[in-house]
Formats: sequence, structure tokens, C-alpha cells
Amino acid sequence: MSLEQTLREGFEALGLPQDGRMLERYRIYADFLAEKNAVMNLTAIEGEDEVARLHFLDCAALLTVCELEGKSLIDVGTGAGFPGLALKIACPALKLTLLDSLDKRIGFLRECSTRLGFEDVACVHARAEEAPAGFRAGFDAAASRAVARLRVLSELCLPLVRKGGVFLAMKGPDCAEELEEAMPAIRLLGGELERVAGYTIPGTEIRHSLVIIRKTGDTPARYPRPWAQIRKKPL
Repeated sequence: MSLEQTLREGFEALGLPQDGRMLERYRIYADFLAEKNAVMNLTAIEGEDEVARLHFLDCAALLTVCELEGKSLIDVGTGAGFPGLALKIACPALKLTLLDSLDKRIGFLRECSTRLGFEDVACVHARAEEAPAGFRAGFDAAASRAVARLRVLSELCLPLVRKGGVFLAMKGPDCAEELEEAMPAIRLLGGELERVAGYTIPGTEIRHSLVIIRKTGDTPARYPRPWAQIRKKPL
């Protein structure tokens, strides 16, 4: 099955709108990702069907549980652009900032955004805990598909979200223990658990969870701490 057909069927299963321009952009993204992955090691997921399902549809599924139309979103530790750039293709009105600590990944994302025709995507080379001062409480949403524990991700992401906004953490099917561990940190940082939404990637039996944390209070000024402190003593 072609990437386009996989995406058409997947978006239909998710109940999300689709059009030819969207499919064209996913094709450009997939081809450029494959080209650069040969020399940059951007992703372990390879092959059109796998990329379509495990990257593009997995990320697009966030739109079934969270309204992002016209919202500003920062993707923390974006890597090869997931979930942020994949979301932007499905929701072009998204005001997107991609943040990553590796400059060569940011270079890839800048060129990819240009190829996709997105002039409004900000690609920023920085660690989350060292993000520009203007980023603090500057976004409607922060998202992360990173592998760090939730209590660590919360310290990196919640300071970037404005009050009333959300932190979206993409996790595996069973994140109850990790969430319980993170609750003291979430509350300390001004967050409140809204819900955990489970979903299945179309065409697979893979279940994932989206942890939705609402920013209800200000994050104390001392957070986030330097990375060495976060790593040594997580909240």
C-alpha cells in the first residue's frame, strides 16, 4: 500500500479531514526524511508504511482529542519533527515552534519546513531548560514525544505553557505508574491532570496514551532547573 493510501485510510479512521495538498506534503516529508536519515540517523522507523502509521498517523491522532486550530504550540525535543511538524501538515493553522538541542536536526527541520511551504514554522536550537526568556508562558500548548519520564518532561514543558494552556505528553499504553510518580511535580509546576486519552494507531493494534495536563497556575520562577540538577534529582 502506498503512503498516500495508508494516510487516506488512516485519516478516515480517525475522522479527520484530508486533502491532496496535505498528502503531497506528507510525501515530501517522508521522502526528505528517508534521504537525510541515511546520513543523520533521524529515526529508527523506516519504510513508507511504517513512517505513515507510526509517525504521521500517530501524531495526527492528537487532533482527535485536542483542539489545536489556530493555537501556538511548542514541540519540545522534537527530533525529526514529531509530533509538531506532522501536526502542522494536518492542521496548517497551527502556530508551530520546533525546539531541539541538536543543531543538525534543527537544520533538517528548517530545510524540511521550506520544502513543505511553511514560512511560519520557527526552528530553534536550544535545550528546553535554556529556552529563550520570551518562551516562558508563551504558548497555548507544549507537546513532547520524548522518552524522558513524565516528571522530567513536566519540568521542561510546563514552564513554557501559558495559564489555561495544555501540556500534551505522548506515552505508551500503560502510563499509570509514571503518571502517579509525576503528580507532585505537575502540581508544583502549576499543572493539573485533565485526562488521559487512549487511542489506537489506525491499521495497527498499537495503543498509545496522550496525557493532557492543564496549566492552572504559574510555574515558580526557579523552574526549570539546570539539566544537571533535573537529572540528578527529578521532582
